[in-house]
Amino acid sequence: MHSQSILWGRSLPATFLIPCLLTLLLASTACRQTTKPTADLIVTNARIWTGDEANTVAEAMAIGGDTILAVGDLAEIEDYRGEQTASLDAAGKLIVPGFIDSHVHFMNGGLGLASIQLRDAKTPEAFARRFAEYVRALEPGTWILEGNWDHEQWGGELPTREWIDRYTPNNPVFVQRLDGHMALANSAALEAAGVTQSTEEVFGGTIVRDAAGVPTGILKDNAMGLVYPSIPDPGVAQEDRALRAAMEFVASHGVTSIHNMDPGGIGLLEAYERLRAANQQITRFYVALGLRHWMDLRDKIQEDGAGDRWLKIGVLKAMIDGSLGSHTAAFFEPFTDAPQDTGLFVNRPDSLYRWIKGADAAGLQVAVHAIGDKAIHEVLNTFEQVAAENGPKDRRFRIEHAQHIAPADIPRFAAQGVIASMQPYHAIDDGRWADKVIGEARSKTTYAFRSLLDAEADLAFGSDWFVAPPTPLEGIYAAVTRRTLDDAHPDGWVPEQKITVTEALRAYTMGAAFAAFEEDLKGSLEPGKLADFVILDRNIFEIAPETIREARVEKTIVGGKVVFARQ
Repeated sequence: MHSQSILWGRSLPATFLIPCLLTLLLASTACRQTTKPTADLIVTNARIWTGDEANTVAEAMAIGGDTILAVGDLAEIEDYRGEQTASLDAAGKLIVPGFIDSHVHFMNGGLGLASIQLRDAKTPEAFARRFAEYVRALEPGTWILEGNWDHEQWGGELPTREWIDRYTPNNPVFVQRLDGHMALANSAALEAAGVTQSTEEVFGGTIVRDAAGVPTGILKDNAMGLVYPSIPDPGVAQEDRALRAAMEFVASHGVTSIHNMDPGGIGLLEAYERLRAANQQITRFYVALGLRHWMDLRDKIQEDGAGDRWLKIGVLKAMIDGSLGSHTAAFFEPFTDAPQDTGLFVNRPDSLYRWIKGADAAGLQVAVHAIGDKAIHEVLNTFEQVAAENGPKDRRFRIEHAQHIAPADIPRFAAQGVIASMQPYHAIDDGRWADKVIGEARSKTTYAFRSLLDAEADLAFGSDWFVAPPTPLEGIYAAVTRRTLDDAHPDGWVPEQKITVTEALRAYTMGAAFAAFEEDLKGSLEPGKLADFVILDRNIFEIAPETIREARVEKTIVGGKVVFARQ
């Protein structure tokens, strides 16, 4: 009793008590430091390309909730296993971070999945026949939209309304070229829109006419706006179906996040917000509004915030020119095959300057579509001016597409901190015919991936879906091989602009995450980041580069949950 009273009683000396307490505290801290959280999922038997330069390759990964707990060797990761921990055996396959498509038109892509398919029509006759077949299942009055035709498939002749009028007398048609910068309207659509021989030309657009001045049905860029008001809205149910279909489609190709780049008003957020409120997302969204609506976006963020890990806002999109295929990209020198034509601006540079300056001052990110060398030069100049006037900060201006860069402007991307948001599939598509449109000299800095990386520019890759397929593996193949779709350039079109598999993969992961201020959440497989990753059926680092496009996605995991599994 006496010894207990000395040990536990209040009379215990402080000189004895303090060392004991310190010992207990240190032991408790050591215990906490060595106790690892229990994983909900452990991935084993994998070859993991983490994207983390300090720990590039691993064999296992522990996931808690939607977040990565650890990446490393199997023995280390097994320390995170508990009684309820699930396992995913990767069967020795390659795992990479989830692909981030940094430029899509997601609603249009989803709607287009159920629309007429014209991309692979190889003759005028096949083009017209698609309408004859498609219209059989339509109610009279139903509009035929999307389509995504490519007149280069049959030699470059533009289609006309006469090709399809006899098949579509009761259904207005407004189908876009695959680049979205011109469309074909049939007579019913022109009549609904009130477009006639006397309709005046539109700034930043062209109404293509025959020798008598009668519209042929082809409308380019801003002239397409003559028809848009006549097209009925798809409605809530159709929009919701389109977004769900789009998510499932991109998940099948390993896309876990997208940057939606439609230049619309605040109303375009409603469909995405419905999906988020219903907790139905399997794809993460970074959604842009049109640059001219920057004050609406500023006010919405001030009132509701910029979103969360599933739906984020804060970027604005504008256009300065059109496209190469439509001869509406803005160049310093004329098109090689159209010596009187240098393209056009679809927005006035002074308007872009005002919008960019206001948006940047409000803390919003700005992305501008620019394809021709003159357009890119103008946007770089405007970005430079706004940055000087608004002062230094981490603004991450983006040029979307950045396709045909004047050589002197390549180093300006890195010098100004401008992100080149590019779509490598376009290189192997346009490369079939671009030389005849702009000549070989300008082609040398077309889709200049190598030159931009060598100049230390930030590169983000995407697809431009619906314009091109949302298939990152094809994009990696395109960037690495530059073999055109017709296989006419087996060593690559402008081969000096090829990049490595690692560089292309980084552009689809870390580069794209950086382009959305999300590099702390996405783009690599590291502890604390989101558990968004993809299992591939082959190792794209080890196979012949020309076979990369044959690789397939086995599984797509978003937030630790499988959202796609190939059957």
